[in-house]
Amino acid sequence: MDAAVSLIIPTYNERENIEPLLQRLGRVLSGLNYEVVFIDDNSSDGTAELAGSLADKYPVRVVVRRDKRGLASAVVDGLSHASGDIIAVMDADLQHPPEVIPSLLAEIENGADIVVASRYVPGGGCQGWSRTRQLISRSAILLARLLLPRARSVKDPMSGFFMFRRDAVAGVPLSPTGFKILLEILVVGRHMAVAEVPYTFVTRERGRSKLSARQQIDYLKHLVSLMRRTGEMARFIKFCLVGGSGVGVNAGTYWLMTRVAGLVDSLDVLAVAIGIEMSIITNFILNNYFTFADRRQRGVKAFFGHLLRFNLVSLAGAGIQLGVFFILTRFIGFEEPYDIYANLIGIAVAMLWNFLANNWWTWKPLKN
Repeated sequence: MDAAVSLIIPTYNERENIEPLLQRLGRVLSGLNYEVVFIDDNSSDGTAELAGSLADKYPVRVVVRRDKRGLASAVVDGLSHASGDIIAVMDADLQHPPEVIPSLLAEIENGADIVVASRYVPGGGCQGWSRTRQLISRSAILLARLLLPRARSVKDPMSGFFMFRRDAVAGVPLSPTGFKILLEILVVGRHMAVAEVPYTFVTRERGRSKLSARQQIDYLKHLVSLMRRTGEMARFIKFCLVGGSGVGVNAGTYWLMTRVAGLVDSLDVLAVAIGIEMSIITNFILNNYFTFADRRQRGVKAFFGHLLRFNLVSLAGAGIQLGVFFILTRFIGFEEPYDIYANLIGIAVAMLWNFLANNWWTWKPLKN
């Protein structure tokens, strides 16, 4: 390839892995114009010093950060020191096998803007993971894909092993929190073609894992930040406002049906049903032209198709609300007067369901 390839590798106390990593990189990238940029967070075990001493054998550059910590911010800083038009990001602990890099390069040559080494496509996997860690990983991915539509372009938006063209982030303000820099690039970057290649995340042989509860908190903060920057948080607020208006429509329709139209006694159940459906229809119209206006599909068929989906989601939400209320009042002990709180919790859970389901299914992001 004519373009230089820069590998950005954040490090913190990875001295034992540096030389084996460079040896394997040298074998798989032999003949290519590449560089390895280590961004070290002031390791106390001599990681930076060892990496620098190997610069006469390998194309190594070492940048030591004394006032910052964090993998994602290290990658962002590394971009200003990397010279290549093609950037690869990987860990230093050899859990990301360097032998996968040629496959990533091949996809870039085929036209991809971003290529993800994925644990969750056929052929990929995680070596030695407990069920708890698998559950945490899958849950984090599901949450990202539900809340951030652009994260749905890949199966493994949480991967720390990937490659991209520098143009994909040119002029883009990156401000990640924690470790998930790929998610940041997928969501706010400038890219069209995204590909995945399988790899197996292997067990660490040397050093200590950096995984901690703090990382999980940072991940949630990162999700909130991305939702705010991409407008998804504003979309959720709009959805809640529309839902609030539906309460008024529901109550107003019931009043009209019972006080004006005369649906009383046994017919009041019909008045309730009409009120519910009227609120669903008005909520749909408002969401279609307000909350999800950027995803609205034109045409009568699309309108009624989305209305049907919205109805189904709303009916499921009503079932969820009733289910939560029943569990809290019958099994948890939310007795009168606390049953009102049980109902409010049910409404909140149903509202979240309605937003996520409609965001995922009813109003799918329009394809470019």
